[in-house]
Amino acid sequence: MGATTEQMTKQGFRAVGKEFPVFLHPETQEEHALARKERKQGHGYQGFVCEFSPDVTLEEDLLRRDLTINAMAQDDEGNIFDPYNGQADIERKRLRHVSDAFIEDPLRVLRVARFAARFHHLGFSVAEETLQLMTEITHSGELQHLTAERVWKETERALTETSPRIYFEVLKVCGALSVIFPEINQLFGVPQRKEFHPEIDTGLHTMMVLEQACLASDTLDVRFAALTHDLGKGITPEEMLPRHIGHEFKGLKLVKELCTRLRVPNKPKELALLVCEFHTQCHTAFQLKPSTVLKLLDKLDAWRKPERFEHFLLACEADAKGRTGYEDSEYPQANYLRKAYLLCTQINPGDLAKSGFKGPAIREELNRQRIELLTQHKQDSVPN
Repeated sequence: MGATTEQMTKQGFRAVGKEFPVFLHPETQEEHALARKERKQGHGYQGFVCEFSPDVTLEEDLLRRDLTINAMAQDDEGNIFDPYNGQADIERKRLRHVSDAFIEDPLRVLRVARFAARFHHLGFSVAEETLQLMTEITHSGELQHLTAERVWKETERALTETSPRIYFEVLKVCGALSVIFPEINQLFGVPQRKEFHPEIDTGLHTMMVLEQACLASDTLDVRFAALTHDLGKGITPEEMLPRHIGHEFKGLKLVKELCTRLRVPNKPKELALLVCEFHTQCHTAFQLKPSTVLKLLDKLDAWRKPERFEHFLLACEADAKGRTGYEDSEYPQANYLRKAYLLCTQINPGDLAKSGFKGPAIREELNRQRIELLTQHKQDSVPN
């Protein structure tokens, strides 16, 4: 505290950061930021002017933080400086804004939702007064000024937290879900057939699937695919409800639009599209003809991307278990398709070429032998 840019530079610190002065320690590379205040001057989270000088107090610096639990400091002797009662909020397990200046930064809506997802398993929840400010930010239109990169960065982090479902549920409570994720928001209130989905509501089902995906995998790709697998159900014509015929293909357009808008990286996007299109085929694996199973493995490109194929199966299993009463059920379809894949990989195209097959004949013979193995696999696996 009380330092200047010139003093930091003379001591060997290296300046980084554009919006405000942050310095890296010359030996440890630890970050050191000068005390600063912020003044709102424009829209979005970038609409701020930073003011920093030796006269800025620690209390003023901490006032700009989002939550009280993030507005504490500790000196070299271990003394805690807590002007906004962050320790009390930790004891109460409450996520509460520091001041009314919270409303000036729309990114904080996403950040608070992400913290709620991080600490939910410890019993933390968002304070009612903070939710009210988040709702005001949503109604102000400021969320539209957030860049795609920042929205995705917060969402990516949220999806890898302990309870990602809470991120989306908090956003829904304050109205932000309809602004940031309209494709997900419109799933809530859409009915499904009760005999297959006792929970009925498609939005609730989506949250349950995301929860199951988190139990199965800590990878971003699986969790994002689980979140977006049923987007097509949100645009089912009302006269067709509660049936959702063709929702798999209808959902592809929505997944693409969401990924384009938020600039989602290719890896999670590709898996999300595959799960959206083919999750129903995975569920009905035992009923598929051997030739259809082979086509599915081809479309999934399981041969070149076995890890993605495994992630596909995990997401589909999460979909099956993300239903009321099915959370602990078995999902033998996954092992059936895993075994089908392993059987097919036993046939080496190179061996076929050595046996005299050439050009298109290699592919034809490869498929013939694979279907033969898959036919036997079905006979061995599926009861008559």
